Amino acid sequence: MMFFCFILSVIFSKVRKILAEFFLYENHEENSVRKNCVACSDMLRRYFVSLAVKIAVMALFGLFGSKSKEEKQSLDAGLEKTKRSIFDKLSRAVVGKSKVDDEVLDGIEEALIASDIGVQTTLRIIERLEERVARDKFMNIDELNSILREEIEGLLDTGSQGAGELPFDFTVKPYVVMVVGVNGVGKTTTIGKLAARLKASDKKVILGAADTFRAAAVDQLTIWSERAGVEIVKQQMGSDPASVAYDTLSRAIAQNADVVLIDTAGRLHNKVNLMNELTKIRNVMKKLIPDAPHDVLLVLDGSTGQNAYQQAKEFTKATDVTSLAVTKLDGTAKGGVVIGISDQFKIPVKFIGVGEKIEDLQVFNKKEFVESLFR
Repeated sequence: MMFFCFILSVIFSKVRKILAEFFLYENHEENSVRKNCVACSDMLRRYFVSLAVKIAVMALFGLFGSKSKEEKQSLDAGLEKTKRSIFDKLSRAVVGKSKVDDEVLDGIEEALIASDIGVQTTLRIIERLEERVARDKFMNIDELNSILREEIEGLLDTGSQGAGELPFDFTVKPYVVMVVGVNGVGKTTTIGKLAARLKASDKKVILGAADTFRAAAVDQLTIWSERAGVEIVKQQMGSDPASVAYDTLSRAIAQNADVVLIDTAGRLHNKVNLMNELTKIRNVMKKLIPDAPHDVLLVLDGSTGQNAYQQAKEFTKATDVTSLAVTKLDGTAKGGVVIGISDQFKIPVKFIGVGEKIEDLQVFNKKEFVESLFR
């Protein structure tokens, strides 16, 4: 109810402004007034059409609170293969058992490792289960799912954002996000979908095409900028990526943009080159904005399982990664990698990709993620 009151107040305020612009003048002639009426009518029509589109898009993205029904359905569908994989393995571990004992714990350990949750994270979960069994003296199988949910949710780090909130500090303008990751993980697509989501929440976004090494990278990002309706700063292939980043921030400052998303090269000759390139980009951006980038978002392909761990390991060595986006979870049974990487590297997961549609890039919510796995 409060939301609709707010919308109405915005509408009436806009209408008053438009009417004042056209009618609060003295000595209008009749023809002038008639022309102004037509112009005013057109302006009001365009405004209400624009408002309706914006409300529809915002509702689609669930920006008025928690995830929309469509987003929850998309999350459930995207994690279906992972859910089936984990449950099949856990079911085999507890079949024929009435209580949780050492044999059951061993079976759970094997099931979690096989689900790409990772050895270290699995051992941490098993240790906590053993502590619960020792403390409670008896734990039946029916209690196991509930306790597993609690323990897994406790391992996931999502930072400080609430459910459905875009995890950026919009009090900082422009908020600069440097996006890193190897080629093929969905980095450019993630940037495009994120730009569309930010645009839908009425934020001014500028993209920086600083991946000047891969031939199709700039073209792909340009297409996404057009889809999202946001600006892009780009240069010729082979240009200095740091120069592109500098130009992007310069434009963002001049236009008072809310968010800057900087794409970076996903494959250089070796780790030293990668580190040097990312360091150079950071240093150049700091000349304009001393605390930029405010976020270094590492994009990982969830379908690669254990290979995603290796990518995270290499990039955390090369630069100060502050958040994660895990993509392509809809086509894999290896979604457990989200749990392991978040726990092992202590880096918050901010976004997950559970489908090909724009709205399928979702703000990560650990409670809903675990619920989808254990539903």
